[in-house]
Amino acid sequence: MADRYFDEMGAHFARKIYAGPKGAVRLAVLTRDLEEWLPTICHADQSLRVLDAGAGLGHMSEWLMGQGHRLTLADPSAEMLDAAKERLEAISSAYPVNYLQSPLQALPALGETYDLVICHAVLEWLEDPAEAIGVLRKLCNPGAGVSLAFYNRDALVYKNLIKGQFRKLAKNQLAGSKRSLTPQQPLDPTLVADWVAHRGFECHGKSGIRVFYDYMPPEFQSQVQPEEVIEQELLYSRHPAYLNLGRYLHWWLRLEDTHDLR
Repeated sequence: MADRYFDEMGAHFARKIYAGPKGAVRLAVLTRDLEEWLPTICHADQSLRVLDAGAGLGHMSEWLMGQGHRLTLADPSAEMLDAAKERLEAISSAYPVNYLQSPLQALPALGETYDLVICHAVLEWLEDPAEAIGVLRKLCNPGAGVSLAFYNRDALVYKNLIKGQFRKLAKNQLAGSKRSLTPQQPLDPTLVADWVAHRGFECHGKSGIRVFYDYMPPEFQSQVQPEEVIEQELLYSRHPAYLNLGRYLHWWLRLEDTHDLR
């Protein structure tokens, strides 16, 4: 199994993920979390050097640019990177944006390190996601934070249980097809926690992304307003009974020898 990139899938990605409530919930949870977590690594008027690894269409970089940070976007897909560049060039910024057409694994060789590393929905598309955690550490300045979001295998198992797809589970047929946006390697959170600890990171915050919306029958989804979904997803995203049902999990990582500014 090789790493999977998103060349020639930008429009499909945008339509499936960001054209409806799924993408809106994702962005709402991620930005809410970072608003709360970033003060642990910077003061209010401080501009961070940020790497958005696997930047996709640039939604998170757009938000971070609005917060006054200095952005480097990296993505192996030229199509995704071009779309992100088009998005960000429409926004005024005090700092130039750096664009790198590169996979995550190749970035340490460039010799740059960052105050904040964004790694959202990347690990599950890699042949060796455990190795990628070590790569993230190499990209961190002392005291840096890592915003890690990954596709939750436990949530996918639960979804299949609800649908009665027991044979599929017994055969461990959870990987998506070649043209599917279901990742090729859904990740077991227990394993990810081991990889993170092994590389010297501590997890200082957790949220679930889409802890209930993906489980709603379509007829119920059609009866609720997107803003209502977002409000309730934010409310329950950290509830201990529902957090780990999130289709994605969002973790805030710090190296063990770092100290909060607060």
